Amino acid sequence: MKKRMPLIALAAASVLALAACASGDTGSTDSGESAAPAPTFAEGTTMAALADAGTMTVGTKFDQPLFGLINLDGEPEGFDVEIAKIIANGLGIAPENIQWKEAVSANREPFIENGEVDIVVATYTINDKRKEVVDFAGPYYLAGQSILVLADNDTIKSEDDLVGQNVCSVTGSTPAQKLAEIGAIPFLTDTYTNCLEPLRSGDVVAVSTDNVILAGLAAQNEGEFKVVGKPFTEEPYGIGLKKDDTEFCTFINETLEAAYADGSYEEAWNSTAGTVLPYVDPPAVEPCS
Repeated sequence: MKKRMPLIALAAASVLALAACASGDTGSTDSGESAAPAPTFAEGTTMAALADAGTMTVGTKFDQPLFGLINLDGEPEGFDVEIAKIIANGLGIAPENIQWKEAVSANREPFIENGEVDIVVATYTINDKRKEVVDFAGPYYLAGQSILVLADNDTIKSEDDLVGQNVCSVTGSTPAQKLAEIGAIPFLTDTYTNCLEPLRSGDVVAVSTDNVILAGLAAQNEGEFKVVGKPFTEEPYGIGLKKDDTEFCTFINETLEAAYADGSYEEAWNSTAGTVLPYVDPPAVEPCS
C-alpha cells in the first residue's frame, strides 16, 4: 500500500490540473488579466528570447486619445496598447511585464534600429520609405488622413481648402508629407496635442493627420473642434520591428489573425477606439519577406 500512495497522489494532482485547464485557468495576473502559457519557440529566435525574458519593450504614443494615451495612473491605454498586449500574450508575457516607451513619429525608426524597443505599435503607417530601414507586421487597421478645425469653422470642407494655408501636423509623419504635396504650408510640432493651441490661437487653420487620431482629439475636447471632409489618403497601420526579422514578423501576423478569429481584436477595439468610432473588419495582413 505504501508504494501505491504516490501514484494515487499523482493521479489526484493530474485530475486537478486537468480540471483547471478545462475551466480555462491559465494563470491570472495581478491585474486580473490572463497571459497564455509560455509557448516553445525555436532557439535563437526573437520570440524565444522574449518569452525566456518574460518581458518586452513596446514603443507607443502617449498623447493620442483612443489609441495611445497616458491615463491617471500613469499607464498608456488605447487600441494600440491593446494590440501590443495581444502580441505579448502570444509570447506568454503578462501585461504588467510590458515596458512602455513613448514613441513619437520622428523616433520610431531609430528606436527599432537601435534596439531600444522590441516593437512599435503607434499609429504607424506602413510605407516604402520606412520599409527601407524597418519591417512591418500587419496591417491591423486602415485609417485615412483627414482635417480637424475649430467647431465654428465652416470655410474648410476638404483638403482643397488647405492649399496655401498653415496646417499643423507632426515632424516625420506621412500626413506632414502629404500636406506639402497638396500645397498646404506644414506647421510642424512633435505631438498632435501640441497642434491644438496653434489651432485655438489662429496660427494654423487646421490640424491634419489620420481620422482616428483627430476623432480622439475632438472627443477629448468636446464642443471645441470638429473633423471635416472625407479621408483623402489610405494609412495602413502596421507593427514596426527590426529589419529582416521574418520569423518574428510572421509570428506577429499569425497572432493578429488569431485575434481576428477569436474576437479579442474586436473586443480591444470596442473597449477603446470603438467608444467613438464604429467597428470595421481588419484588413488582411501582408506576407512577411
